[in-house]
Amino acid sequence: MENFPIGVMIARGDLAIETGWKNFAIIQEEILQLCDAAHLPDIWATQVLENLAKKGIPTRAEITDAAMAQRADCVMLNKGPYIEKAVRMLDKIIRKMQRIQKKKRTLLPKLEFSETF
Repeated sequence: MENFPIGVMIARGDLAIETGWKNFAIIQEEILQLCDAAHLPDIWATQVLENLAKKGIPTRAEITDAAMAQRADCVMLNKGPYIEKAVRMLDKIIRKMQRIQKKKRTLLPKLEFSETF
């Protein structure tokens, strides 16, 4: 790999077309695991916060995609008039996720609401 630096882009739409809708979520996970094992960078490119970047408001699914993106080495955002807002929100989401998860390993912190019980 010294002469040919590469990375793997995980694009959900393209992946579903190639693999079918039944198994593409599992295949997405397998790609992340293969890249980790092969020490190849992976790029999460699943229209992360696209509605936010283009229209100024995220969808619920986009928030989940952004949270899942924390497990990848890199995240691709599409351009739009609200791209700065999207970058700030992605940063905030990934930082929160890093407190409870390192790539695919859950860290299990103390529960925030446990003091009330």
